[in-house]
Amino acid sequence: MGKVYAGTSGWAYATWKPDFYPAKLASAKFLGHYATRLNTVEVNYTFRHFPTEKLLRGWMAATPPDFQFAVKANQKITHIKRLKDVAEFTAEFVAALQPLDAEKKLGPVLFQLPPYLKCDVALLKDFMSGLPRNLRSAFEFRHVSWFTDEVYEAMRGANVALCQAESEKLETPDVQTADFVYLRLRKEDYSARTTKVLTEKVTEHAKKGDVFVYFKHEDTPEGALHAEGLLAAVKSA
Repeated sequence: MGKVYAGTSGWAYATWKPDFYPAKLASAKFLGHYATRLNTVEVNYTFRHFPTEKLLRGWMAATPPDFQFAVKANQKITHIKRLKDVAEFTAEFVAALQPLDAEKKLGPVLFQLPPYLKCDVALLKDFMSGLPRNLRSAFEFRHVSWFTDEVYEAMRGANVALCQAESEKLETPDVQTADFVYLRLRKEDYSARTTKVLTEKVTEHAKKGDVFVYFKHEDTPEGALHAEGLLAAVKSA
């Protein structure tokens, strides 16, 4: 039986007051409060910057031992070089995350590809072959051409997860390719029926391994509240 991790894509939002963060809570204490209610967060900061060890140690100090940081891969890997000739840079990026890994707080690394990048199985296989086998990696494809059995089989061979992401333009197939599952849920609101179906889906996936679920953040605390509700629903299921 795996564990269910649920959170949002970021935490530093004063607009979440007072429904999620207390009205008078200082921004420096946001992560600490967040981690009392949710058990993971997806970090977008790393898409544009390498995190310093000081920054990572601050995050770790603010969170309990079982908290997980999912990390979005740097844009040079996914958007600028588009997976080509980036083995050395990717290794440097992964090395920068070592403090999280050493404390067992590193969740999956999300490689979010640009929507204009079409399927190239050979390119994908070559890139995945250079990833550390102990690194949980997930790919969010945003062009429909990637959704093929050949791609899924290549990902299974590397134990890399297909990120199941909601989008107005694209629907990701419900296909599992790794020993964990990664969901990115982008809707603003979820009906009772949709929430029930999601809870059942997550609970079923958790029977086979860990499940990471990230709701939309934006200007309201709805995503964080949805994540909290999901954790409670799964626990009582």
